[in-house]
Amino acid sequence: MSTILFDKIVFGPIHSRRLGVSLGMNLLPTDGKLCSFNCIYCECGLNENHRTRSKLPTRAEVKEALINKLSSMQADGVVPDVITFAGNGEPTMHPEFAGIIDDTIETRNCFFPKAKIAVLSNSTMLHKEDVFQALNKIEDNILKLDSVLDIRIGQLNAPNSPAFTYDRLLEQLCRFNGNLIIQTMFLEGEIDGESVTNTTEPEISGWLEALKQIKPKQVMIYTIDRETPVKNLKKVTKDELEAIADRARREGFDVTVSA
Repeated sequence: MSTILFDKIVFGPIHSRRLGVSLGMNLLPTDGKLCSFNCIYCECGLNENHRTRSKLPTRAEVKEALINKLSSMQADGVVPDVITFAGNGEPTMHPEFAGIIDDTIETRNCFFPKAKIAVLSNSTMLHKEDVFQALNKIEDNILKLDSVLDIRIGQLNAPNSPAFTYDRLLEQLCRFNGNLIIQTMFLEGEIDGESVTNTTEPEISGWLEALKQIKPKQVMIYTIDRETPVKNLKKVTKDELEAIADRARREGFDVTVSA
């Protein structure tokens, strides 16, 4: 399969289907993947196939790389809509994540003060107070919620920690008091004869109830866009995504759809 791994701290800018002109930030090793999930649809591949032997970039290295890139973009007249932390796994796993966010806000303000800062996170590190506080400082705090069923979370996301459950996740997401964006991947398919489809009526109804408790300022729903490391997974159609989005919109949520 065609795995996407980033070989730099700062990459792009690229045009994101959800965020616009996005300058990517990778806080993880450049020779592999480091993540607290092992999602079956991840464009970076499965964890076991991309073990890394290199160190994480330091806070100072990240700041220097960002300053250099924003300086060159400013000289070239290229303006980013957003500086996006994603990369080769889960960005909030970096032990200096909170300080890096502070540096990024400061650097952004110097070069492109109108650009937003986004973090795409799988929500596994929200119990760490410094991570929680850092995410509260940025404009686009985008947190994953792929299912309200523990069995489906296990199938789709394969958390490293057995302590990661939907109930604990919901509790952490509610702590933001609406200062977050919920991101949900909808897909269809099966693994070893068992369905992994998360668009069943019980799951959609449960997802809507979760949104009512979380009260996110925005909801992003999307489906598979690239080849997946696990086969037998299928895209959800644009019409199906729009139908799910319309149900959420009727509950008062701002929903974007990427198909």
